[in-house]
Amino acid sequence: EIAIVREDSDTKGRYVATIAGVEGAAEMTFSKASPTLIIVDHTGVPDSMRGMGAAGALARRVIDDARAAGQRIIPLCPFLSSYVARHKDETRDVIS
Repeated sequence: EIAIVREDSDTKGRYVATIAGVEGAAEMTFSKASPTLIIVDHTGVPDSMRGMGAAGALARRVIDDARAAGQRIIPLCPFLSSYVARHKDETRDVIS
C-alpha cells in the first residue's frame, strides 16, 4: 500500500509517497500561484520504487485534493503532463 503525506508552506508544497518495506520516497512538488491555482513542477521516484505505481498515486492525490479545494492545476511537470494527457476525461475539470 502506498502512503501519501502532504507538506505545505506558504508558497510551496509537496506530496511524499512511501511504500512499507521499500527504501526511499517518491515526491511531487508544487507552487501555490494563487488560492485557486497550483503549479505542479516536479515528480521524482527513486529507483527502489520504480514500477510500483507511486507516481500515478501522487498524480491522483494532487488532482483529488485540488478538486476538493476548488483549485486548478498547471502541470509543468513532464510526468503529470503526460498523466493528464492519458486521463483527459477525468482531469479536465482541474487542469488549466
